[in-house]
Amino acid sequence: MEHHQVAIYLATMAVGGLLGWLAPSVGPGLERAINPVLGALLFVTFLQVPAAELLASLRDGRFLAAALVVNFVVVPLVVAAMFTFLPADQAVRVGVLLVLLCPCVDYVIVFSRLAGGSSRRLLAVTPLLLVAQMLLLPLFLYLFMGSELADIVEVGPFLEAFAFLILIPLAVAWVLQAWARRRPTGQRVSDAAGTTMVPLMAVTLLIVVASQIPKLDDSLVDVAAVVPFYVLFLLVMAFAGKAMAHLFRLDTGAGRAIVFTGATRNSLVVLPLALALPDSLAVAAVVVVTQTLVEVLGMVVYVRLTPILLPADKRAEDVLAAR
Repeated sequence: MEHHQVAIYLATMAVGGLLGWLAPSVGPGLERAINPVLGALLFVTFLQVPAAELLASLRDGRFLAAALVVNFVVVPLVVAAMFTFLPADQAVRVGVLLVLLCPCVDYVIVFSRLAGGSSRRLLAVTPLLLVAQMLLLPLFLYLFMGSELADIVEVGPFLEAFAFLILIPLAVAWVLQAWARRRPTGQRVSDAAGTTMVPLMAVTLLIVVASQIPKLDDSLVDVAAVVPFYVLFLLVMAFAGKAMAHLFRLDTGAGRAIVFTGATRNSLVVLPLALALPDSLAVAAVVVVTQTLVEVLGMVVYVRLTPILLPADKRAEDVLAAR
């Protein structure tokens, strides 16, 4: 499944879209399953984050600085440049902001590895990226939308999502890691859980797409209007990521990882936040899901083009092949 995961993700999204279109009545039931499935997916993702090596990852100063700058300085500037040209609909704008301002923490690791990026470094900085985006997102939303957003968005859902989708899965994953280091049984449980990554991602994508497709209704034109912005974002961030890699003098693997972390967004984690918005902003969730569809297709291109954008020297390629 690991070798064919990109095709699996595309197929499950297609099936989800077909299911949502042919049987829209299943949408509400599937929507209730998003958080549990997403929590399980993030638990498996965090299980790959070696807690014992977190301090070492924080000492990798250049990579850490590059990841923070590209995600929380460069990306907001790119979004700000696009913001004026977005559709005027408030729900559409909120959806775009929610999804583009938060860096991905799940399948970015998979796609980065496929392109020869340093997925281990990305795994190590994942908790920090999660905490940083949850702390900064309210500030970014206020800067872009002003006080009008404060009147309609409640803090509660944000805190709830952070606790149940991030803190709890992360804590359970690290407890299992500690068990695995001490007991063979724990290691077997950890290994078994690790094999569920691709199926869980596929199920999550299917449920998300199938539950949100029926909500399109009369908003299809506005939602379709954001697709060019998502494509433009991917294009700009490929070169912005390359520039950051050169600026921080990163090696090839680290540089490719920076390209991917700057381009991929946290659509699955911010979706519960979009779903918690008032009914008047319900379209925001569909806008978030639309970004997922565009991004997964974009990642297929990224996997092929990033090694061309940041080529490895012969010695680095030999080391990569040996691994």
